[in-house]
Amino acid sequence: MVEFKQKIKTADAILIVTPEYNYSVPGVLKNAIDWASRPSGNNSFQGKNAAIMSASIGMLGGARAQYHLRQSFVTLDIYALNKPEVFVTFAAQKFDAEGRLVDEKTREVVKVLLRTLSDRTKLALGRA
Repeated sequence: MVEFKQKIKTADAILIVTPEYNYSVPGVLKNAIDWASRPSGNNSFQGKNAAIMSASIGMLGGARAQYHLRQSFVTLDIYALNKPEVFVTFAAQKFDAEGRLVDEKTREVVKVLLRTLSDRTKLALGRA
């Protein structure tokens, strides 16, 4: 856990990509976030820019998981990108057998999200 916390602390930004399980994030992701933000006063996420992407086999694309993460971000003092939102709907149809994202429209939205996160982070770090 010490190494995990250190990697978060030294990262310029955070990208969380998650499926949706039972209307929320997987328990292992929530647990990792909780561990990395403890003990009080030693929150590895403090002040980080972050982006979220999600996927599900249904038509909401993990939207509920993202909303739960955004709620956690408030107490973690993470600065989440609001736009673009990346919800990969009907995910089974958008990835090939090797797990590569093959849907061009989704790939373009992902590119915009990553570019936006990079630009915001450079600005925050004075590297713009």
